[in-house]
Amino acid sequence: MFAPMMIGLWLIDQAYVDGNKFSWRSILSVATSGWWLGFGYFVAGLWWLGAAMLVEADQFAWAMPFAVLGLPALLAVFTASGFILALLLWSATSWRIFAFAVGLSSAEWMRGHVLTGFPWNDVGMALAGAGPLAQTASLIGLEGLNLIASLVFAAPALFFYTPCNQNKKNIYPLAIALATVIAMTSFGAFRLSHYQTSYMPQIKLRLMQPNLAQDAKFRAENGPIILESYLNLSTQGPPRSENELSSITHLIWPESAFPFVLSEQPQALAEISQRLKGVILITGAARIQENSKSNRTEIYNSIEVVDGDRIIAAFDKKHLVPFGEYLPLEKFLQPLGITHLAPGEWDAGAEKRLLIAPGLPPASPLICYEAVFSGEVVEKIDGITSARWLLNVTNDGWFGLTIGPYQHFAQARLRAIEEGLPLIRVANTGVSAIIDPYGRVLKALPLGVAGLIDGSLPIPAPAPLFAHFGSWAFALLLGTSFLLARLA
Repeated sequence: MFAPMMIGLWLIDQAYVDGNKFSWRSILSVATSGWWLGFGYFVAGLWWLGAAMLVEADQFAWAMPFAVLGLPALLAVFTASGFILALLLWSATSWRIFAFAVGLSSAEWMRGHVLTGFPWNDVGMALAGAGPLAQTASLIGLEGLNLIASLVFAAPALFFYTPCNQNKKNIYPLAIALATVIAMTSFGAFRLSHYQTSYMPQIKLRLMQPNLAQDAKFRAENGPIILESYLNLSTQGPPRSENELSSITHLIWPESAFPFVLSEQPQALAEISQRLKGVILITGAARIQENSKSNRTEIYNSIEVVDGDRIIAAFDKKHLVPFGEYLPLEKFLQPLGITHLAPGEWDAGAEKRLLIAPGLPPASPLICYEAVFSGEVVEKIDGITSARWLLNVTNDGWFGLTIGPYQHFAQARLRAIEEGLPLIRVANTGVSAIIDPYGRVLKALPLGVAGLIDGSLPIPAPAPLFAHFGSWAFALLLGTSFLLARLA
């Protein structure tokens, strides 16, 4: 991350030196530089999206260039806008680094919110995966990490390079960056060493990772075979585990577990009841309901709770995947023959983000990439979070054995640290895991294997600062950096 951040600062420096920063020439120069830097960043981080186009290659292979190059080209517009903002705040002092941080972190905020948002691989994730440094997310969240990462990774550029007409006292930003990293490391090490994982009594979870090939998953004729494989794997027990389901209280299956609507298959529900012997099943499933007002059948990507042969609770996905479950700008793109990947017309849920299952505390359900939205994974009532754990079911089988599922896992893990809540993650092809409220991975299954995880549900941590104040911490950091950029 040092290279793109340092290069970015040098590019803005060049545009500032070459002429008036308010001239169209300077603005166009810095916007072009920002776009190219962003384009390279997103191509390098999102190339794996092309794998989804090969799942049904006869229908979607033509769209691979748009996934691999087109989306990065659009996302790079945010980087370009951030560079323009930074240029407008630029100065000849070494404190221009704060202008850079304001511009880039603002661009990342816009990327995470405009047109429902796509906050994937934010620059702050470079700190989120760095051991104790990730614990700072409990204070300032991912958006705050974006700003800190911009400062830390760009600071060496001021030390190694100084234009002849600019202030040469560039050791100060580098010293501030080093002090920030030391403070973050010390805070993280203290937090991890002083708070140990504890567990809720009388709850024994089993997570099932089937590793089912995506090309077979949505074929209705494979439904009975798929259900049988799920039940066989779920009841055999992992190596060195207790026999079958004797000690299990709750079984969790991944997103989109069936190529059929479970509520319309009484035989499937009866088979589940017979084989699970009283164990509560929490599973991803499609759900349908009739809407009398619109006179249409609505279909939802859901999590359902099955007790015996009855579905007793459900949560419908609220944040649909653009181009996956719905088509943005449909009126313009559909006439061109462009459609979304998942078959059917999916609807967004409207209920509160809360799921209640017998024998478990309230969960905040997160289906697929809903887990990447910092500050949006729990709902608060009168400022209080009702959920006591995060449940993320997902299907990353679209992306094969690429880096995409690992990126998804890292972002979901950060939500546990931000909210101080344990995370139970169950993925079709991986990575499935039990994660404590400090982001420690207690048990996990790697990508591309079938298997089970047996484990207990961790107890939540005391609500961290971010859980109380959300994005206000980022707003404070952004405002402070703006003033430093203007007043220095």
